[in-house]
Amino acid sequence: MSTRFAVRGEYIQLDQLLKATGLADSGGNAHAAISDGLVSVDGEVETRKRAKLRPGQRVVYAGEEVELVGE
Repeated sequence: MSTRFAVRGEYIQLDQLLKATGLADSGGNAHAAISDGLVSVDGEVETRKRAKLRPGQRVVYAGEEVELVGE
């Protein structure tokens, strides 16, 4: 399933995105998923918890895809 997420401002950090979309129920779970290589950004595994994501990028985690859009 794919959802759209409106980015407020210039960017959102990857860990914050996972929490804001409900894909991770806590910051600890978000950090663990990222560290374990379970999250991809634009088709590449991303292991930086605070990676800055901008509109136009796509994040995939646990079979869910999030498309970032401008506010």
